[in-house]
Amino acid sequence: MSKKSSAFDQMKYEVANEMGVQLNHGYNGDKTARENGSIGGRITQKVFEQYTGNTYNKKNSK
Repeated sequence: MSKKSSAFDQMKYEVANEMGVQLNHGYNGDKTARENGSIGGRITQKVFEQYTGNTYNKKNSK
């Protein structure tokens, strides 16, 4: 596993834990689209914040 992949996996599990979603290592096909989408959306926000140094705010994005 590459460093990028393991860093992404670590972030994925951290975000899921913060959101109260229990992810298994490996198969997670039993999770709802809402759960998986929420995790992916939050990861996107965190990456944006790390890259730009700005906090993502939905109210200001329109």
